[in-house]
Amino acid sequence: MDSYLNSDTPPPIMQGTPPPPEWRMPKIDWDRPPWNRWAFQHVREFLPTAPVAPAAQPSALPAAPEGIEQITFEGLAGPTTVADWLDRNYTDGFLVMLDGKVIHESYWNGMTPGTVHLAQSVSKSVTSTAGSSLIAEGMLDPAAPVTEVLPELANTAWAGATLQQVMDMTSGVRFDETDYGNRASDIGKMDVASGWKPIPEGYGDETWPDCIHDQILSMQVREAEHGARFEYRSIETDILAHAMERVTGQRLPQIVSERLWQPMGAETEANFTVDSTGYGLSCGGFSASLRDFARMGQAYLDDGRVDGRQVIPLAWVEDVRSGGHGLANEYLQAYFPNGCYRNQFWIEDRERMGHLCLGVFGQIIYVSPERGMVFVKLSTWPEFTNPDRMHDCMAAFHAIAREMGRDL
Repeated sequence: MDSYLNSDTPPPIMQGTPPPPEWRMPKIDWDRPPWNRWAFQHVREFLPTAPVAPAAQPSALPAAPEGIEQITFEGLAGPTTVADWLDRNYTDGFLVMLDGKVIHESYWNGMTPGTVHLAQSVSKSVTSTAGSSLIAEGMLDPAAPVTEVLPELANTAWAGATLQQVMDMTSGVRFDETDYGNRASDIGKMDVASGWKPIPEGYGDETWPDCIHDQILSMQVREAEHGARFEYRSIETDILAHAMERVTGQRLPQIVSERLWQPMGAETEANFTVDSTGYGLSCGGFSASLRDFARMGQAYLDDGRVDGRQVIPLAWVEDVRSGGHGLANEYLQAYFPNGCYRNQFWIEDRERMGHLCLGVFGQIIYVSPERGMVFVKLSTWPEFTNPDRMHDCMAAFHAIAREMGRDL
């Protein structure tokens, strides 16, 4: 079985006491289909994690429900409805906000409002957002070389790169993330370094880092001038996170809790997976609830303010929306033809303010300031990435916006 839709009868993955052998999740393939449909909501049951504390008093999420399920739009396979799209795209949770009110909130595949779901690379945007206050306070300087905070990187390919180049993924460091299925690639080795996976069988001759910091130190090849190109590489976020930890003397989960999750009024305890040194995986290991991801998106929509308090620095919000936007390559343009990348966010269109947090297997936070709308979709696609599925996601979002009178 490759995977199953929400409309299918779900298989008994990890069900029973104990589960029968054929339905026990294999550790080496927990993020692959069909296992990811269970695993992304149960990370704490098979990986070490560190908590991210919520707020003592959650911020309000007022509701004003609208019937959006029968809205039609043109998908790549032809006309479809939002309801059919939600099923065909392996949705676990979907939430839409309009002018600060929840107009749609639905859960699938066993997910509930209290469930936390692995966000994969949405974690990158969470990390940089928590780091924005460190920049505002002068503890981090985007224009400074990363070696000012992490001097050990002088002996790596990051020597000479600035923190801004790291955040925009324009350093010249070689890190192979072109094939997520290649277990011996750099991203495959990150699975082992992060504690996500065991060393795969048949790869004993490879060198396997013991933790993320060790993998960072092993990156020795600079294949381009720093700042000359965009290349999506998850390890860039881990450089940012290690810099955040170094200047604060705190672990990443504590930084995110104190500088973002609690101030924005999160209602559910989130978590990061941690490696053998206790480092929280900033580039992909964050799990949180659908509603709390919506709160983060709404904070960006509200110029960084929550309940009258400036939670995210306004200068950072404005820079994400319309600052000196970064670069793009063919990979990015397959998703957003006129887009680019900035501060660990995907920019939908250089001419507009819409920005996205994206993670493999279909994790999306889409903030559209011109429309006053936030969309959050948590999924368990069978594929790591799929431009066709992303096309249909954006088409669905835009169709809902049009139906609500917010066409651009």
